[in-house]
Amino acid sequence: MSERAAILATSIVFATGAFWGFYWLPVRALTEMGLTGAWGTAAITGAAVVLLLPVALRNWAAIRGAGSVALISIALGGAAFALYSVAFVYGRVAIVILLYFLTPVWSTLIGRYVMGWNTPNMRMVAIGVGLTGLAVMLSADGAAPLPRSVGEWMALIAGLLWSIATTGIRSKSTLAPAASAFVFCAGAMVTSLLLAPVLASSPTVETFDNLGRLFSVAFATGGIWWALSVSSLMWATVRLEPARVGILLMSEVLVGAISAAILAGEHLHSLELAGGSLVLLAGILEVWPIRRDRASTAA
Repeated sequence: MSERAAILATSIVFATGAFWGFYWLPVRALTEMGLTGAWGTAAITGAAVVLLLPVALRNWAAIRGAGSVALISIALGGAAFALYSVAFVYGRVAIVILLYFLTPVWSTLIGRYVMGWNTPNMRMVAIGVGLTGLAVMLSADGAAPLPRSVGEWMALIAGLLWSIATTGIRSKSTLAPAASAFVFCAGAMVTSLLLAPVLASSPTVETFDNLGRLFSVAFATGGIWWALSVSSLMWATVRLEPARVGILLMSEVLVGAISAAILAGEHLHSLELAGGSLVLLAGILEVWPIRRDRASTAA
């Protein structure tokens, strides 16, 4: 892979993370419209599947020939994002995002001990800084740094699933980005539909009184956040190591925390802000040494 492609992939992942920092807004908007629990995520991912269906049909032969490991890995990534999406209904935005972003830890362990990939020393330092930031944020109220709600546990599990998924995607997937996005969104939709009746009662008739607004939010969110940004993310994921993907997506931490504080009144303690800053620093530490090493090699 060329250096230009690596830089582009890195930029796409970082920008995707920042963009997803606002994702909690449409999720909670659908909850307020009556699509509680996982029903809102099911509507969003269902809309994304519908929008990507024409692409899937054009590439159906490629999807069928992609191999079971690749397809399962991509669908598992969608399941991870579905859990993450639902978690916003049940937990604080900043904490949910940070718990999800334990992904670099899982990705590094899987890459090193399962796949046999080399792990740069600075990446281990970056992970240590990120975990320190996580511990600071979760223990800001004096309690043990552990998940305390269904949403927080879902975010933690989602991060683990995403790490497994990105490892499989990088090592096995050869699908085009849009076709991958369809499989990804289909996995998310199935997961959401399985969770929906367990977590909340079915939507009532009154929920569909304002059907136009509900469909508008669902299709806009499914189209922009899922179909478009996930297609870009699928292109970048196969070109970067899973741990790097997880760390670069941490741009979502800062954006999500600030947007939730401003728009939802979820004000952060000073220690939570400090922890978030450390998590962001981890992303910088992960990227910088690799660029420095390339420069040294070129010289």
